Amino acid sequence: MSPHIWVLVSILGDLIMAVLAAYSAYGLRFHTVLRDFGNFDAMTFRQYGGHMALGSLTLVLVLGWQDIYHQNVLLRSRWISSRIAKGVLIWTAGFLAITLALKLQPSISRVYVMLNGATALLLLLGWRVGFLHFLRAPGRVEALRQRALFVGWNEEALSLWKTLKRDHACAYDIVGWVQTGAGDESRPKDEIFPRLGHMADVERLVAAHAVDMVVVADLHGPREQMVALANLCERELIQFKVIPSCFQVFVSGLTLETIAGTPVLGVTRLPLDGTVNVFAKRALDVVGAVVGLVLSAPVVAAFSAMVWLESRGPVFYRQRRWGVNGVPFEIIKIRSMKLDAEKTAGAQWCVKDDPRRLRVGAFMRKWNIDELPQFWNVLKGEMSLVGPRPERPELIAGFKHQIPHYNARHHSKPGMTGWAQVNGLRGDTDLGERIQCDLWYLENWSLWLDLQIMLLTFFKRDNAY
Repeated sequence: MSPHIWVLVSILGDLIMAVLAAYSAYGLRFHTVLRDFGNFDAMTFRQYGGHMALGSLTLVLVLGWQDIYHQNVLLRSRWISSRIAKGVLIWTAGFLAITLALKLQPSISRVYVMLNGATALLLLLGWRVGFLHFLRAPGRVEALRQRALFVGWNEEALSLWKTLKRDHACAYDIVGWVQTGAGDESRPKDEIFPRLGHMADVERLVAAHAVDMVVVADLHGPREQMVALANLCERELIQFKVIPSCFQVFVSGLTLETIAGTPVLGVTRLPLDGTVNVFAKRALDVVGAVVGLVLSAPVVAAFSAMVWLESRGPVFYRQRRWGVNGVPFEIIKIRSMKLDAEKTAGAQWCVKDDPRRLRVGAFMRKWNIDELPQFWNVLKGEMSLVGPRPERPELIAGFKHQIPHYNARHHSKPGMTGWAQVNGLRGDTDLGERIQCDLWYLENWSLWLDLQIMLLTFFKRDNAY
């Protein structure tokens, strides 16, 4: 079946969910205990029908504005979920503002609009989960995946391939790669990722493998060769992509602009460079820190008492860490180690079955209980709820020279949790992979991503020593 049919099904499904959300919101507002809340004129279902129809239609239009109705993104569940959440939020605020400004009659209930937004979000995300599961079935998923051919091979191509391999709902199917003759030093073994030929074979290969996208990983070939490849893709209606190998950091910030009429590709701003985003993240941090301090107070008190009973001495432990822009600060933790644990060997990573650990310390570290006092660091503005994990200066003094782009992670405040942690990269794990996760987070930051990471933190505790 044509992928365009599934796009139409997704639009129809979203419209049905929008209508159901409107019905549900009406029932909740006017036929439950909420009917006694606020001031409004009693109206029949028929009188409210116009509002419900207008709201359902405009919601689907807003979702379309978020570019979720395209065959190339149907399998990208995380991306679609974030766009739906953003679209529903925009629609809720906009629909309420427009109806109030235009003074529509009968006047609309603000509680109804908020209920409509909340139920729409739940219903849309719920139905999309089922729809995605349906699309992933054999016989359907193949038609939706884009078949990609790599031209050349390098570290960036390998990184992209690893990322796609980890994504079981991947929207791309890499058919193979062709050699450019410029080295291809990091090329994979042919049995894992087949080499299909050379540049001269591209035209034959795109037809034989029904290629939808050509990804150029190696730009060291002759300019005429690249121009011919781009022209071929234009003729055959194939997407032409280039991995910007000369930009190793924050590639999502690459934009094309013109200077004196000449096209120039450059790195521009990251999401957290925007003032509005900075204040939005800070507001979430303050609210989360206050709630976290209040809710965690009994837990902190109980485990502090257990630490003191097992190892008499200070129960809180302060440790120097690097913060935003490399400015040091003191992180606060419940002590999980013996007193003077680093007096003999000095600073070192915590490892599995670390003999310096207290008995209660192992449990605290597994469940992140020792880190609860860091809500105070968040409230003070030294940390964020979500961000790159702060590291100890004495352990990582030389990393900025050894690991590419290490210092780029200090572009934002460190976090109590982060994208690396929920992917199992914490403690004594590969620092290079952790840096890649941190950079990905900075490039793709959103409030919705922060909320997702905070939720995932409760379920991901790999390598928690």
